Amino acid sequence: MKNAKYAKLTTGLIFVWFLFSLTASALHIFRTAPDQPPLPVGLAVLIPIVIFVIWSAVSQPFRQFLLSLNPSTLTFVQAWRIAGFVFLVLYTYNILPGQLALPAGWGDIAIGATAPLVALKLTNPNHRKGFIVWQLLGITDLVNAVGMGVAARFINPHGIATSAMTVLPMSLIPTFAVPLFMILHFICIAQARQWQEQTYPRVAEPLQSSGL
Repeated sequence: MKNAKYAKLTTGLIFVWFLFSLTASALHIFRTAPDQPPLPVGLAVLIPIVIFVIWSAVSQPFRQFLLSLNPSTLTFVQAWRIAGFVFLVLYTYNILPGQLALPAGWGDIAIGATAPLVALKLTNPNHRKGFIVWQLLGITDLVNAVGMGVAARFINPHGIATSAMTVLPMSLIPTFAVPLFMILHFICIAQARQWQEQTYPRVAEPLQSSGL
């Protein structure tokens, strides 16, 4: 019953979160001048993650709900990140700088393309290490993309600005998709840490124990 309650609650919160990101973007709340770092977007990425970490740390029922989720489904959701080719398109048309678009685009494509395979093949105790490594690679890609988005203006002050990421439709990526994907990675790693690798006795062991 508690898991069902948390399922409804989290579904509602995700829906409200998406509406907030959409509305705030439409009202240009996240918009920044080309000569300024996108700090409002940076906060929009960080705040949901901090709330999730604190909530999961202080609430045991919420942690139990998270651990009960299907890791294959959570991993398969990451396949949406193959849409990262949009970054490469915007880079081609000089709308986004290469410091952001190239690592973010190719990184998202790599994670999105491999997500179905990982969801089908690695979500079991015998592939625990490989599953965790893939999740860490996904986190690294997201952290790198956000970091380069904030730092691009400092790296090349006279280059192409990242202001396109602060307005619709691209603003939905850092203010909603990135923290959501990050949270899914965290959940999957927490689940995998609970797995116990299956071991099988050698053929000689049961024979010896039976006295043969």
